[in-house]
Amino acid sequence: MAEIIQRDGTWIFDGDALRLTPGRDKNVGLLRRTLGELIMPLGALAGVSLEQGRKAGRLRLRLRDGADPLLQATGGKLAEPNDPYQLTVEADRFGVAEYFVDEVRGALLLDQVPSDPVDGYLLPGPAVPLSASAGDGTASFDGEHVRLEWNWKTEDAKSASGARTLALGDITAVEWRPAAGLENGCLRFTVRGADTKAPPKYDPNSVELWGFKKDPLMALVAAAVQARLPHPAAAVEDRPAGEPALPAAADPGPEADHDALLRRLRELGELRKEGVLTDEEFTLAKQAVLKRL
Repeated sequence: MAEIIQRDGTWIFDGDALRLTPGRDKNVGLLRRTLGELIMPLGALAGVSLEQGRKAGRLRLRLRDGADPLLQATGGKLAEPNDPYQLTVEADRFGVAEYFVDEVRGALLLDQVPSDPVDGYLLPGPAVPLSASAGDGTASFDGEHVRLEWNWKTEDAKSASGARTLALGDITAVEWRPAAGLENGCLRFTVRGADTKAPPKYDPNSVELWGFKKDPLMALVAAAVQARLPHPAAAVEDRPAGEPALPAAADPGPEADHDALLRRLRELGELRKEGVLTDEEFTLAKQAVLKRL
């Protein structure tokens, strides 16, 4: 097991999954604190890196495209304090961080986890029900319906029809975009049969965001909805209703797992002989296999 504890948070890796717990430091963003602990399966990960600076560094996880509904809904636009896949590391803990990176990379190599995109979410998204208030309204989601309610700052043309309730089955897409420069952000829902190009300020299916502290919480609503929409890369029409995009493999049992690890050791030796793996990569992978044995 590998573990690194910092004021920014705690990351633990047990060989099969990563447990990411936000810290209580004032620099930890509101979204991370609200989202709470995340458990990420190894198969959702495409890579991990340590970026070292003079006074501090940063651990950064790279997820496989399409694995996380939060990243899908936000387009990777979460700012550093709110990004749950980054961890600030103090300079005197670089050695621990390097060991953490080696352990995760070794497990990725051992399990032969591909880095290509997936056609089904590997993370569940935020729990529901949840609600967030920011900008010109409040967005709530109970798993089946999105409700949009307006405040005194909403444009009259938008609030005139009152609060809106959108059935999940009528929503075809969701987007969260932060405010940038002079351009306001938004939480926008695309509704079947009601496409619009109106700015969020006037769009009755959008909440306009102005760049204030609570804006990122709207990303949690977007992610919860995104997790329950058809995956963008999945061929939904080609599989029976209710069947998962990536069905779980059956447990092969301890004996089969032991034999598989021995075969993996032989494969690693052959890959090194063929020049596919460097000596360093071979050593990391071999150590990970031996730990499993």
